Amino acid sequence: MAGCGAARKIGFLSKLCRSQASRSYFSYVREPSHFIKGKEPKWVTADKAFEVLESGNLVFAQGAAATPVTLLHAMTEHGKTNKLRDIGVCHMHTEGHAPYTDPECEGIFRSLSFFMGGNVRKAVAEGRSDAIPIFLHEIPLLFSRDILHPDIAVIHVSPPDHHGYCSLGTSVDCVRAALIKSKYIIAQVNKQMPRTFGDSLIHISHIDYAVNIDEPLPQHPAKKQDPVEMAIGKHIAENLVVDGATLQMGIGSIPDAVLSQLTNHKNLGIHTEMFSDGVTDLYYKGCITNNLKPRYHKGRFVVSFLIGTQKLYDFVNNNPAVEVLTVDYVNNTEVIASQNCMTAINSCIEVDLTGQVVSDSIGTRMYSGFGGQVDFIRGAAQAHDGKGKPIIALPSVTKKGESKIVSLIKPGAGVTTSRAHVHYVVTEHGIAYLFGKSLRQRAYALINIAHPNHREQLEKAAFERLKVMPSAG
Repeated sequence: MAGCGAARKIGFLSKLCRSQASRSYFSYVREPSHFIKGKEPKWVTADKAFEVLESGNLVFAQGAAATPVTLLHAMTEHGKTNKLRDIGVCHMHTEGHAPYTDPECEGIFRSLSFFMGGNVRKAVAEGRSDAIPIFLHEIPLLFSRDILHPDIAVIHVSPPDHHGYCSLGTSVDCVRAALIKSKYIIAQVNKQMPRTFGDSLIHISHIDYAVNIDEPLPQHPAKKQDPVEMAIGKHIAENLVVDGATLQMGIGSIPDAVLSQLTNHKNLGIHTEMFSDGVTDLYYKGCITNNLKPRYHKGRFVVSFLIGTQKLYDFVNNNPAVEVLTVDYVNNTEVIASQNCMTAINSCIEVDLTGQVVSDSIGTRMYSGFGGQVDFIRGAAQAHDGKGKPIIALPSVTKKGESKIVSLIKPGAGVTTSRAHVHYVVTEHGIAYLFGKSLRQRAYALINIAHPNHREQLEKAAFERLKVMPSAG
């Protein structure tokens, strides 16, 4: 019997060797960091890159600063010109105009967002595109479990080095999982894409069609912080972030405000799904050292994707102190919980008086997605050292003066972070600690950090809802 098994194995290997030039072999060997012997990409112009695109295909597109803008425009034109139909385009948040979501592309393309950016919100609201509610760390499972099986992956990479390796640069997140399952890989090869360390390697032999470009990456300049955001940042920096803390924060004015207040802190670390320019200033001031991280990432930033300005892209380029890793690892709650004094800082749209947090929708209108908020809120809450701090930060009112701490969330809005998950809520008026508090205690704490103009109304609404006056004890 052993001899028969050996013979079958030899026969299989013989067939595999004979098929090395076939498409099926190339599809089989899909580990991006392993080269495929004898295979090279077809170098074409962008308008010729999508000759393999067919009606009914599913396309995966890389996102954030690595959004392959040139190729996505070429894909859209190819679909329109050739009268293709029913092509899905799945992605996380992408940058720039998303032409495949334009009204004239209805029936040709349909976007499917794992986390929505502003460029697809209108299409989703009008029913021409879709969104999947999903935790960021679980997105790779959509591919590994064959729930989504892309025909084509469209990516954005650096030129190959002398070993033939390109870099996925500023965005690894769920990209590797999609690449491994894709039949074809189409890449724009851009010398302005930073080379990053971590999980970002892809050998040029895995790319089927390559397009040379020389274009700057999409950028998000920091906005000037207003007094409200600065006050929120001050509360968090002075009361919740300790020396040696490991930080998670996203992009936006509140994270930037927190970072700007940390210039006297020491030995901070970064473990986050994304970061922007603010961390570079703290790094060069010596505030961020990553020295208190677990040994396997000691001294290094851990991130899954990046977006900022050219200053950020120059900072991460060929910088071994920055590891860009897959999102199922970075956002794994056990990995997060293992960090030193894990401090997770997230924002939201509204919080009700019991602590329910809405972050992905405004009423029935979808706005963004779950992202990594619950991943990090839970990971920080479960910190192995017992020193984690899960933080929700928001201005007390909207730009129209409406309270963001509300008696009831808007009809149709989705709860992103449950009231059982919430620990700290911060506005410019202070900090509410909700963990272990009863509903009336939570209402009391949240009313005290609401805008003064809304506190009386909120107190009345709390009594109507709870049938008892909010109180501290």
